[in-house]
Parts: sequence; structure tokens; C-alpha cells
Amino acid sequence: MPATRSVDAVERLRIVGSSRGSLTPERYRPDRFYDEMFAPDGAVRPHYAALESRLATLTPAELAERQKTLEQSFLLQGITFTVYGAENTTERIIPTDLLPRIIPAAEWRRIEAGLIQRVRALNHFLADIYGDQKILADGIVPRELVFGAPSYRREMRGLFVPHNAYVNVCGSDLIRDGKGEFAVLEDNLRVPSGVSYMLANRDAAKRTFADAYRAAGVRPVERYPDLLLATLKSLAADWRPNPQVVVMTPGVYNSAYYEHAYLARLMGAPLIEGRDLVVHENMVYMRTTEGLKRIDVIYRRVDDDFIDPLTFRRDSSLGIAGLFNAYRAGNVVIANAPGTGVADDKAVYAYVPEIIRYYLAEDAILPNVETYLCREPAQLSHVLANLDKLVVKEVGASGGYGMLIGPHATQAQRDEFAQRLKHDPSNYIAQPTIQLSTAPCLVDGDIEPRHVDLRPFILSGNKVVVTPGALTRVALKRGSLVVNSSQGGGSKDTWVLADGDHGA
Repeated sequence: MPATRSVDAVERLRIVGSSRGSLTPERYRPDRFYDEMFAPDGAVRPHYAALESRLATLTPAELAERQKTLEQSFLLQGITFTVYGAENTTERIIPTDLLPRIIPAAEWRRIEAGLIQRVRALNHFLADIYGDQKILADGIVPRELVFGAPSYRREMRGLFVPHNAYVNVCGSDLIRDGKGEFAVLEDNLRVPSGVSYMLANRDAAKRTFADAYRAAGVRPVERYPDLLLATLKSLAADWRPNPQVVVMTPGVYNSAYYEHAYLARLMGAPLIEGRDLVVHENMVYMRTTEGLKRIDVIYRRVDDDFIDPLTFRRDSSLGIAGLFNAYRAGNVVIANAPGTGVADDKAVYAYVPEIIRYYLAEDAILPNVETYLCREPAQLSHVLANLDKLVVKEVGASGGYGMLIGPHATQAQRDEFAQRLKHDPSNYIAQPTIQLSTAPCLVDGDIEPRHVDLRPFILSGNKVVVTPGALTRVALKRGSLVVNSSQGGGSKDTWVLADGDHGA
């Protein structure tokens, strides 16, 4: 359905708002931000037509009832995440918005091509820095930046990694720039989470908006567990005909334990902890009721530091002694490979476009967000002079921690961060305050704009595959730019449309 004229769209919203009280021009004001559903003139974007038509038939009470049903479903399934610093409890259901975010096919093709390009280049980079280190010798990326990164693992030097696929599961975070074009905000290459919420959101959305879902022509994401299992098995298939894959979790107290158990169940793979493992003669086994069974591939959701107390942190009780020796001997595969975190270090991130050109002789399809390296004196001076306009991040932090959002911080907070920057400038980067796009969300019975980002999931083994869907993370507080679930953000389903007459 083509976009209607501005006056017609606004009048339609006014009629819907006056009769149903959910979507009104007075309430829904994306202001200067790019909005996923509405064009600047107020017209509904074509790929949202089916959803908009369905929403026009629902009263606020009906929408509220559907939201309540969704939340009850999540609660019964145990779909939870830890919200640190909460007043009453830290374990809650993942906040989920009822209304899906929709991406047309043409936009997705560019996203998919850009993510495949990016993961290929990052795998080349990791193979190089743990091998011949040509990119460092050629001065493309500073040596001290790589060797000084907290997640660089010298123990990985010279080790064989199947298919040179260091990054087996990647969750890159994308945002739209001021023109509505997608850019990469950061790469998550260590133990990225969130895919279980993508799958759970899809299951809920298919029930909530069944007619609109079918009319829109949405590409399925339900095959992700099968694709993940195939990717993991491909890492050992050259020498083991039917590799045994396990999911390694830190345990029930981990904030993403639900996801670990969920993926293990869907893949039909055992969920194990370090205490369930035995290492004997550089082979890794799991304890079963029928005795020891050899393991070939470990999809680990445990950070590098904790996987083996003999090699990394000696006080770790989450891993198993001798695991890294078995990995070094080539008798077990660990996915993602230890040491991948150096490639998603926020200072290394600034060099990814150059990394892509170096290894692939191509320009980056998806650009980076402008980034200032505080380790450079001139850039540090600029950051210190503009703290009220910038977002400052620790290079090795994740989950929204260790950062300052300058425009929303107090002067005291900015002063305190300035001291941190002066004391340890190499530990920080800065970026302009990101202008996240907005999408319609159901908030207290009304449909209002909230800021969103996008986390697609990329699998890399014997080939690179991008799941035709993503986790859309939502900043549920009005005006907030913090989308991380660990800090009270939420999520919503993401509909990627197939080619055809559905806004492609």
C-alpha cells in the first residue's frame, strides 16, 4: 500500500486517537529522530501498512490485554534477565513490547552484505594478529593497541582454528544515522546474548498479530537453533563424523542462564557446567549416567578468564583445569575462540573500516559511528572540551557499563569522568551522542515513540550466515538512549520482509 499524503495520515491518526485513545499525533511525536513507522510528513511507511491497518481495529483495552498475555507467557516460560541495581529484585521477565519493528527486504540485503563482510574481515584480523601479524607490521593497526587490549590472549598465538573462524557467533549492534542509514555501533564477539529473546519475541508476535504477520510476508527466524548447531558441528566435522556439541554455562546464577538452557534444549545439546567435565590425556569428556562421553565442540557462554584455571584465572571455579591444553592439542573446539574479544575492543573498533580494506580490498558497506580515540592527545583534548555533547565508553566494557552519556550527565559526573580520562586515556573512546531511531511502543495504554537499536546475529563456521531477523532493543524510559536489558531496557520482535510486494 503506498504512503498516503501527510494531511490524510494525520487526520486518520486523529480519528483513531479520538475513538480508541491509543495512537494520536499529540502522543506520538518522534520529533527530530528517524521514525521506523512514520515518514517526516506523517505518512505511514509502506512496509508498516499491514500492521497499521490491524492496529486501527484494536481498542486500548484489547492492546493492553494482549500485552498482559504476552508477559504472562514469558513469565511461565521463565524468560528472564538480571536487572542490576533494581530496588526490589534483580530477576525479572525481559521487558517486551507488543509492537514489532519492520525492516523491508532492500534494507535487509544491505545489512546482510555488510555484516558478512565485517565478520569475514574480523576473522582475517584475528587469524593475523595471532599468526604472522602482517597488519601490525604494515602499521594499519597500532601494535600497542592490540597487545595492550585486556582481551588479547598471547596463549592463542600460532594455534589452529578451524576454517579460521574465530568468531562463530556475532551480535553486532546497528543504529540508524540522521539520514536513516544503518551504521555499526559496536561488535559483540565474545559471548553475545539475546538470540533467545529474538526467538521468544517472534513466537509471541505470531500469536498476537497473526493476520498482519501473514500479510506482511515475514522471513522466519525459527531455524536459528538448527543453523547454530550446524555451524558448531562444522568446526569439528573434518575429523569427527558426528561431533558432540555441548553448551557450557556458568550456572543458574548467570544473568543469561535462561538463554543458555533454551538454546541447549532447541539444539538437542547437553547443557553443562565446568564441574561436569573431565580432562584426561588432553581429551575432554562430560560425565553422564552411562559414564564419560567425549566432547568435540564447546559452545561456551563463559568468559575467557574463567574457562581454565590452569591457563587464565587461577581462582575460577566455572571452568575445568586442562581445557585449554586440550584445545591447544586440537582435541576440542571452543566457540567463540578464546581471545576474540580483542577484535570488539572499542578502540580497535575505530580501525574496522581499514581492516576491511586491508584484508578484502573493499570499502565497508556498513560504516562505523564517528569515534575519538582518547589515547591520541589531540582527540583527548577535543573530548575533554566537549564532554557535554559526547558519549564516553571504556574500551573493554559492555552491557552499557563504564560509560558516560554527556548530555544526560550532571556536571559533577562529567568532572569525575574527565579525571578518569586524564588518568587513563587509553582506556576510553568517545562518540557523538547517538541519535537512535524511534519505533512505536505500547506504553501505559498509549502508543508512543521509543528509541531502538538492532542486534542481528551472524554465524561463522565453514560459511557465514546472517539470521533473517534480529533482536530490536528498546529504551523503554521516555527520552532514554539506554537499551541494554541489564539496565532496564527491553526488546521487541523484528520482522524482516521477504522480497515481493511487501515493501521490498
